[in-house]
Amino acid sequence: MKKGSILIIPTLISISIIGAVFIFINQFFGQQTEKKDTTDSVEKKIELTFWRNSGNQSENKAYEELVSKFQMSNPSIKINMESIPYGDYEVRLRTEFAAGSPPDIMTIDSPNLGLYANAGSLLSINDYMKEEGGIFDFPKSTISGMSFNNEIYLAPIVESSIALFYNKKIFKEAGIPLPSKDPNNPMTWDEVLEIAKQLHNPDEGIYAIDPAQGFGDGEGPAYFKIPLLWQFGGDVLSPDGLTAKGYLDSLESLKALQFYQELYNKYNIAEVELPPESFETGQLAMTVLGSWVLEDLKKNYPDFILGEDFDVAPLPKGVKQLAPNGGWALGISAKTKYPEEAWKFVKYITSYEGVKTYVSFTGDLPARQSVAKEFPELNEYPKNIFLQQSQKFSKNRPVSPVYPVISETIKVLFEDVGIGNKDVKKSAEEAVKKIDSSISKISKP
Repeated sequence: MKKGSILIIPTLISISIIGAVFIFINQFFGQQTEKKDTTDSVEKKIELTFWRNSGNQSENKAYEELVSKFQMSNPSIKINMESIPYGDYEVRLRTEFAAGSPPDIMTIDSPNLGLYANAGSLLSINDYMKEEGGIFDFPKSTISGMSFNNEIYLAPIVESSIALFYNKKIFKEAGIPLPSKDPNNPMTWDEVLEIAKQLHNPDEGIYAIDPAQGFGDGEGPAYFKIPLLWQFGGDVLSPDGLTAKGYLDSLESLKALQFYQELYNKYNIAEVELPPESFETGQLAMTVLGSWVLEDLKKNYPDFILGEDFDVAPLPKGVKQLAPNGGWALGISAKTKYPEEAWKFVKYITSYEGVKTYVSFTGDLPARQSVAKEFPELNEYPKNIFLQQSQKFSKNRPVSPVYPVISETIKVLFEDVGIGNKDVKKSAEEAVKKIDSSISKISKP
């Protein structure tokens, strides 16, 4: 073997080794690049924060199901849902809006819409709803409650309503004919008054009526008591929302307040304080309750049976037949960086499929009329009463930037005339001053 050949062999071996090393390095770093690219792809996934008030178990499961389905169909969008206790929700939401760091999407109790929309906190979804939201599938009264200054800001999922629940056994024992179950044929408040006079017997442990859910706190007093003003032909605010004067203190509103006062202080057929669970335990003859109570009674009071122990009738009327509507709906922050993706989520949750899924979990009244047709029980007694009221005879509470003041003022007004037996006209005038004073201080965005 020649000496030159011996030198060539190590050289070739060195070149082979270097080539192998180069290939290894190239493959290694190529894999790392691929991994980095994959990581970058994951990092590019859009994340949206979604806040909602925590509900009952069925509501929570409904939202979990809906978020899961949405993410499966939209893998590039991640929804970070946070459920916040009802008592803390409004304070936390307003705090984050004030701090400039609100969630991208949130649930809002529809009467509070005006407060957020007027402050410029919410994104108008008016065009989205009209072009893609199936707007004609919702009752006009529902969309009205989702709008402020002729712009839609919220998308509804479900609706609500209230009706007259009555103890069937108490009625029969007193020989009183049972009320009509026809949603189009409610009793008048005068008829309810005459029945209550015959039934009220506290000495025997029988109380005639709780006309509007007693004297609680929160939004309940406004939700249950404002309809009484409407039914007598009155109202809270002018149509343009600029004043309560001439509306909350109108003759019609005063008649409603006078009627309410007399139930407690003239006829003495309504009690300021009732025994706990008086309706569920057979002591209260008539009460006004919400559509959601049916499921609660079935679950928590299995021995208090619909059709045997109690029944449901349409909400009584005055000169008008009207019931409240409204509820929690979805809105988008004006500060979101991803309005299109946020709308995509809202659109899905409030779509036919989304609403149907939600209602199948909760049993609530769907906001979409097409979904209501898919649930036979909603078109049969007793749920048909609530559904038809929400679709045909409902009205939303005032959509105003000062609604929190309105809600508290209504609560105090009914306490003054009911518990305090104060002069109805003076009490109404004081309420008007409080509301109009707040309206005058509004600063538009």
